[in-house]
Amino acid sequence: MATLRSLNPATAELLAEYEIADAKTVDEAVAEARIAAGWWGGLGFPARRDRLLAWKRAIAAGSDELANLIHDETGKPFGDALLEVMLAVEHLDWAARNAGRVLRRRRVGSGLLASDQAAALEYRPFGVIGVIGPWNYPVYTPLGSVSYALAAGNAVVFKPSEHTPGVGVWLAAAWARAVPGHPVLRVVTGDGTTGAALCESGADKIAFTGSAATARLVMAACARTLTPIVVEGGGKDAMIVAADADLDAAARAAAFGGFGNAGQTCAGVERVYVERPVYQDFLGRLTELTAQIKGDAYGPMTTPEQPEVVRRHVADALVAGGRAVVGGADSVREPFVRPVLLAEVPEESAAVTEETFGPTLVVNPVADLDEAVRLANASKYGLAASIFSRDRGRALAIARRLRTGAVSINAVLGFAGVPSLPFGGVGDSGFGRIHGADGLREFSRAQSVTWRRFGAMIDLMRLDRDPAALERARRLFRLRHARGA
Repeated sequence: MATLRSLNPATAELLAEYEIADAKTVDEAVAEARIAAGWWGGLGFPARRDRLLAWKRAIAAGSDELANLIHDETGKPFGDALLEVMLAVEHLDWAARNAGRVLRRRRVGSGLLASDQAAALEYRPFGVIGVIGPWNYPVYTPLGSVSYALAAGNAVVFKPSEHTPGVGVWLAAAWARAVPGHPVLRVVTGDGTTGAALCESGADKIAFTGSAATARLVMAACARTLTPIVVEGGGKDAMIVAADADLDAAARAAAFGGFGNAGQTCAGVERVYVERPVYQDFLGRLTELTAQIKGDAYGPMTTPEQPEVVRRHVADALVAGGRAVVGGADSVREPFVRPVLLAEVPEESAAVTEETFGPTLVVNPVADLDEAVRLANASKYGLAASIFSRDRGRALAIARRLRTGAVSINAVLGFAGVPSLPFGGVGDSGFGRIHGADGLREFSRAQSVTWRRFGAMIDLMRLDRDPAALERARRLFRLRHARGA
């Protein structure tokens, strides 16, 4: 049996070994989940809510243990790991309590032509959802799919990242304790071959989080069986700082969004565009904050490949004419990377165009907010953005112009803690939505039902249609829709 070694990224200490599930194992997990889905989907919303809330309590009660496991597998500080668990539990709670309201059967209007018909809309579960999770937020991000898929009545087969398999196993064990006897949530551990097997296993929908390049491979595999997919594919998120902004608050937010979790946050901050009148002032404040960041503030790079990406982007920015305000290429000391603050980096540089996913920030001046919007939208990504301005009306107007799935005003990642808001992107940041009512519907299929209330006054739905009836219908149609033409 092939095994997967889970290592502490800071020390290379072996934490545990896990099975690399092959195609046969994955197929068996999906088959068992499909049987469990019949039971789970038949429970109804109140019974599912109670069981989901029991799982929530199990996670919350073990939050310290889970946060320590996240710390061990990703390297992030315990406090950051605990915050991640807390946010994930809030979303689980919301999904459990609101699924019935969002997805319940409801009557809809029939319209004049079908006035003899009553109509209703209901959202039905797909059956089995395959979830392929990331390593940077190994609880919060995949549970954005897992929680909402379960609340919608599906069973789930969850493949955690090969870098954080223990977290996935822990979550499944907590489920088994809270909801014994039915494998509604199954976890399969492994590498990319396991994820590929899940895509080809006959699951009814796949939720994937990862790079845009891998997302294309997942989509290609799913296309062979027309399996629908929801993708969150990363970001190159921009912050816009207006001349009237609270510069201290903006600088603190930029540091948190850019350096938190060692910069390994899809919806964090990688680019900052500052109106020129306050550019030097803002850069000075951010420089002071960045220089004060301690080495243990955010932990190591989680994967061994990422430090080289950071080194390459920093070197490219400097060769292109940018300047290192804090740190530089020598800040990369695997597996750790000290904060790097770059300024006046040409827009065509890899540090501006490609996702760095490391503790680097690019800060560039702009003539005005129109230029800031244009540059922010120039990216192939479109996940999230943030705007700092004391004029909320103007900030809201700017938000509407940004090609992103989420925007925070006078904060970063504000949307992450609001369970009722959907989350997802456009372009290389993916498509589909998790969280909120849209997230519940993402893991449901709409089913339309009509039933005849009375005989039609003008019966056209028959082969032996009365020509006189058709003429009456034609006159009514033109009276209603062509009048004034």
